[in-house]
Amino acid sequence: MKKLHIITFLTGAALLLAIASCKKDFLEKKPLTEYEESDVWHDIGLVQAFVNDLYVQMRPGFNEVMLSSMTDESRFIHDYNTSRVVQGNVSPDDIGALNDFSRWDAHYRVIRNCNMFFEKMGEVPFKDETQRRRLMGEVHFFRAWYYQMLVKYYGGVPLITKTFNIKGDEQEILNIKRASFERCVQFISDECDSAAKYLPKVYDDVADKGRVTMGGALSLKSRILLYAASDLFNVGVTSELMGYKTGSQQARLRLAKNAAKAVIDLNLYELYRPTDSAAENYSRVFLDKDNKELIFFKQYDKALLGTSHDLYNGPNGYHNWGGNVPIENFVSGYQMRDGSAFSWTNDAQAKAPYVGRDPRFYATILYDGAKWKKRPKDGAEVDPAGVIQTGRYEALNGKDSVWGLDTRNSTIENWNGTFSGYYLRKFMDKNLDAQFFRGDQPWIFFRYAEILLNYAEASIWLGEDADGLPMLNMVRTRAGMPATTATGEALKAILRYERRYELAFEEHRFFDARRWKTEAMTAFNGSALGIEVLGSQIAGHPFSYKPVSIQSRSFALKDYLLPIPAAEIRKNGNLEQQDTYK
Repeated sequence: MKKLHIITFLTGAALLLAIASCKKDFLEKKPLTEYEESDVWHDIGLVQAFVNDLYVQMRPGFNEVMLSSMTDESRFIHDYNTSRVVQGNVSPDDIGALNDFSRWDAHYRVIRNCNMFFEKMGEVPFKDETQRRRLMGEVHFFRAWYYQMLVKYYGGVPLITKTFNIKGDEQEILNIKRASFERCVQFISDECDSAAKYLPKVYDDVADKGRVTMGGALSLKSRILLYAASDLFNVGVTSELMGYKTGSQQARLRLAKNAAKAVIDLNLYELYRPTDSAAENYSRVFLDKDNKELIFFKQYDKALLGTSHDLYNGPNGYHNWGGNVPIENFVSGYQMRDGSAFSWTNDAQAKAPYVGRDPRFYATILYDGAKWKKRPKDGAEVDPAGVIQTGRYEALNGKDSVWGLDTRNSTIENWNGTFSGYYLRKFMDKNLDAQFFRGDQPWIFFRYAEILLNYAEASIWLGEDADGLPMLNMVRTRAGMPATTATGEALKAILRYERRYELAFEEHRFFDARRWKTEAMTAFNGSALGIEVLGSQIAGHPFSYKPVSIQSRSFALKDYLLPIPAAEIRKNGNLEQQDTYK
């Protein structure tokens, strides 16, 4: 009989659930590494643990390297092979830091588990129909989730919906080919529909908090259909593996609009506004649990290690690791509070670049002079106010110069200092001493603002501005920005702005800039910029700011989609490589 090494997916609460489900005396139990496969499918506790592991395998954005550092949002200061990506040196043999995001092997392993569940569910002693439907819905969602992770990086991929017997199905395994992009998208959409049919709108039991709901399934459908309707997959497509060669882009936009509307029509979600401050409201979307903007998210528990996001990205002058530092290319794009563009050629703006910007700027970026939080003991005497210091300053004696505590010349730590003159503020808990403690803010996979922007984009690209404009302005005005009355290309530009800054650092920019085919070639080419700040400790003395190059970057036609891993093609010659990598 096959042995199922169940210890690999019994983690945390799932392990406790499996133990609690056993009727035997503890000393009579089999070791966890010796469960037979049949044991799993005949024990509802083990089945629940099996499904729980599908959640565990999701990659949240709170990892040391963020996807933002493979875009024009940030630079990862420790590199970890991110430079290979941003400098255009990805190859079928080495996709650099993106390997931990696209995860070809890992995603197919989880997809296999989803397939196994459907093959074995007839053996499961479900407690009742409600439990059966919920677990079915969850697994349909996850099969859709892991396929969309592959498709948005690679285009069409092999659609595998069964488990293989390695010893009996060798030939079938070696004959697997990539399915067309169209078939993959349709499969994901259908899986989302199946998940939505079985999943509840809400859970009554607090123990189920964090489980995917109908809204989560419909949100995934909204996202994948919007991506599929975009120019990258509809204009100038050379292979059906990389997009649509037939059919109507307008029809696909209509499907995307309807999918977003289905989430809106649930009437379960709303934009979060707990205060009168636009910047505070935006900040708290990512910190306050149970707010009604959240659709699907990963929970963290401080008692179970929590998240290290604050440690990974906090300023080095607070004994944090710097991490994914925003770059000037991104910072310069924030509009002024009145909706006008910021420009370094505007003398008044160049002298005070951090005054009067889009309120989301203050909730997302830690810049020189930004009020942050109390310093640790070795910095509190120098900076009792807790102000970010990323510049070089004229000393009080008027002769010497002093480096800021958060620079790479800091007297506290210099190895984790920013290269760009900025640090990330978004998602950060200012009440947390990240040097010693971990946070419990959730990583949000779907929130209502994205759905509103999905609906607005599909509507505007359809030429139905009257439908899209109110949704776009809901997001814009919640952020404290003026409503727009723009039309045509100007309205499309504002929609792109809102996605870029409303959804910043939430793993959207990498895909948005590519799928629109209007920004990647310019935004991802050239230099990543930082800011050089020269100031003074003497009150009244002026500061100066100068954008400087901190990294060369490159983006070419081949970089729109990742190459199929060479190792997979060596195993199976029927896997066709991308046209751009042949």
